[in-house]
Amino acid sequence: MTIKRRDFLKLGACSAGVALFDSACSSNRNQRKKDDPISQLSPMTDDVVPISDQERIQRMEKARRLMRENDLEAIYLEPGSSMFYFTGANWWRSERMFAVVLPAQGDLVWICPAFEEGRAREQIQFGDDIRTWEEHESPYKRVAQAFMDRGIRSGKIGIEERVRFFLFDGIRKQAPHLQYVSADPVTVECRVRKSSAEIALMQKAADITIEAYKASVAMLEQGMTKEDFSSISSAAHQALGVSGGIGAQIAEASASPHGSVKRIELKKGDIVLMDGGCSVEGYRSDISRTIVFGEPTKRQIEMWNLAKKAQTAAFETAGLGVPCEEVDAAPRKVYKDYGFPGGYKLPGCPHRTGHGIGLDGHEWINLVKGNKRPMEPGMCFSNEPMLVLPGKYGIRLEDCFHITEKGPRYFSQPSPSIDQPFA
Repeated sequence: MTIKRRDFLKLGACSAGVALFDSACSSNRNQRKKDDPISQLSPMTDDVVPISDQERIQRMEKARRLMRENDLEAIYLEPGSSMFYFTGANWWRSERMFAVVLPAQGDLVWICPAFEEGRAREQIQFGDDIRTWEEHESPYKRVAQAFMDRGIRSGKIGIEERVRFFLFDGIRKQAPHLQYVSADPVTVECRVRKSSAEIALMQKAADITIEAYKASVAMLEQGMTKEDFSSISSAAHQALGVSGGIGAQIAEASASPHGSVKRIELKKGDIVLMDGGCSVEGYRSDISRTIVFGEPTKRQIEMWNLAKKAQTAAFETAGLGVPCEEVDAAPRKVYKDYGFPGGYKLPGCPHRTGHGIGLDGHEWINLVKGNKRPMEPGMCFSNEPMLVLPGKYGIRLEDCFHITEKGPRYFSQPSPSIDQPFA
């Protein structure tokens, strides 16, 4: 995509910062509507390949193997990313139980409100054992009976980590003879290493978000608020064929990793920290960019370059077999060598260097001190060792990467410089 308006993709030819906005601010709104960058966007999803039924079957077989290895008789899932991961069913959560029991031996068992059965059958791709319950009946009895019918009369049941307490509590009261433990050894270990099909979907999500960024940043104007920018970025993602958005924190609000509730209007010289992404077939992107609206100061350039150096250090440390905590330590050394306190103290980076990503925006495994788990092929992480200058501003450059046999590989290419946010 080429955005002719304001020659945004030729930022390197502009003066430092995002000086291309200067002339645009004086143009009339009718002209802006005619060459609105969002109007130049078109869907990028025509070549998307969803996860196949065969891959989901393989996932369930791996889950069964892990259940046997961890002495689990079954795992219980309610709607959310893990249910979608294994079965492809995408249901909302309410006070009514909709769930699936995946046993180590035997077929799936679905628990469904009776009046939702028709709609449920439209989504259920695997298993035809659907146990319905009427409004005056107990869904917990249906789950307990499902255990019995699969020959589970003793042993451990794995509860997926995001199952709500009232559901877990109702099940254990109905079947107190069973033990209830975390399903993490199954669900997490299935999900942390992404397949080539998952990597492809995450790559598409990243590609789309970068295009949404380009169009959205080109529309920044003096006086805008974070709400204005959020609306623009949502529209850009929608034009590209997905649901997504980018948040913006302006000036001193950028010094808080997750921003501020204050209303701040954009003015010349402000840092603009943007963070967002989208979803493609459920798989997420997560990208941050930091620019200056107008001419950056020498200090802003220096601090931006320092944050860039920290991000680079993290990526260059990552690799097959590298403990996750080492990737977190690398950018902290950059900040300490500069003269900042180091660790998680400020000025510096107050949070982990990165998190896992996949069907959820934040997944396992974290790049954080104390996490000695070695990186493995297919693991996906964010790389975002934010630099916070308290009371002034923050700079976060975030790009996600995945581990290959040959080392880390980015989904989105990092910003080359403060006046060129896109590679």
